[in-house]
Amino acid sequence: MLDKFERKFGKFAIPHLMNYIIFGYVLGYILMFGSSLTGVDFLSYLTFDPYQIIHPTAFRIPQFWRIFTWIIIPPFGRGFLNFILAIIMMVFYWQLGNILENTWGTFRFNCYILGGMLSTLVSGLLLYGLFSIGSDPVTMISIRWLLRKMMTTNYVCMSIFLAFSLGFPDMTVFLYFIVPIKMKWLAVLYIIFSLYDIVRYAMYGWQSALVSAVVIFASLLNFIIYYLSTKGYQRVTPRYSGGRSYRRSSFHRNGSPGREEKVVHHRCCICGRTDVSNPELTFRYCSKCKGNKEYCQDHLFNHTHVV
Repeated sequence: MLDKFERKFGKFAIPHLMNYIIFGYVLGYILMFGSSLTGVDFLSYLTFDPYQIIHPTAFRIPQFWRIFTWIIIPPFGRGFLNFILAIIMMVFYWQLGNILENTWGTFRFNCYILGGMLSTLVSGLLLYGLFSIGSDPVTMISIRWLLRKMMTTNYVCMSIFLAFSLGFPDMTVFLYFIVPIKMKWLAVLYIIFSLYDIVRYAMYGWQSALVSAVVIFASLLNFIIYYLSTKGYQRVTPRYSGGRSYRRSSFHRNGSPGREEKVVHHRCCICGRTDVSNPELTFRYCSKCKGNKEYCQDHLFNHTHVV
């Protein structure tokens, strides 16, 4: 189905989407620091607040722009340490996002990111509508505050990391440029942090627990769909993209069975290494090369595209 949509709407895909997301984060931080200098909380006019969207208030018109501007809300707060952490994470997500776009193609990457944002937005509107039925004003104030705090693209960007770790689970990265750790274990750590966020908000009551759980689930819904559609690591990891590896029995000329030989499923167009000679390598097809050009992980992102 996605292939049909790509043939029909692929021309509308936004190339280098991560550049725009990171630019939005940078703009958000500029407004945050501007608030510190001027005393005007600029971001308070951009956060997701369904009440402000529906009811005319300060500007005497519905603040419909909040449907979109919540995307630029920085995931980290004020402070020098948070600023350094934000820079590290933005560079990290920018690199992973561009790799996924080059691997999947621009249209599929657009569907993945924009789908996560859309599901997050819908979850926020549904939660506000659900609690607005029969809830007292104090509860609604708490729900509005929690939605303003939870509705960022933090978990949508986390879904980028989870998708990358699913495709390259054994790749080693340096956490904060210091600690070496494999992607699959870092993904487990991220999931634990997400569960901790739910528990932390649950301390404020079951409403807070429900809102945080639904928003986090909706933000990661694109990854969940992606995981289920690929049926786990064996379908996502390129080394297993052809299904389970099998062996073909060879026979001597006299018909007696000989030793078993492994069949080559993947071969790098640059270095010639295969999944048999180097089983530790990951292989993928390049979406920008003409024809079925396959490369190993060392040459996937630094080769000349065949057009």
